[in-house]
Amino acid sequence: MGDTLQPFHLAIPVDDLKAAEDFYGGVMGCKTGRRSDQWIDFDFFGHQLVTHLAPEECARASTSEVDGKQVPVKHFGVVLAPDQWRALADRFTNATIDFIIEPGVRFKGEAGEQGTFFLLDPAGNALEFKYFEDMRQLFAT
Repeated sequence: MGDTLQPFHLAIPVDDLKAAEDFYGGVMGCKTGRRSDQWIDFDFFGHQLVTHLAPEECARASTSEVDGKQVPVKHFGVVLAPDQWRALADRFTNATIDFIIEPGVRFKGEAGEQGTFFLLDPAGNALEFKYFEDMRQLFAT
């Protein structure tokens, strides 16, 4: 696959574009790109996230147990530097965003040890934010 990470493109359903803009643009601080009355592009940490108005597709994801926590099966997110992760966790805490899984360390002392937290956007899309002290652990087995 190569050694250089490339930006990805992800399209997700939302039931309210204004709420999506307030969350991704306002709370998260993602820059807004192109838009129409049916979708909005966001710069999601260097990746293209497109929120499409599709209320019929919005539903809370089922969960699966991982490391003793109920992790949403359908989710997306980003791996950040530790300081950036901590700042974002603080930003969500200060914005009184409810976490599905509070910020903490998973797989402590094991391959793939990581800081992580999960939350929902206003449309019920589950997001995960994580960091690794050692990025070589990203794909550790």
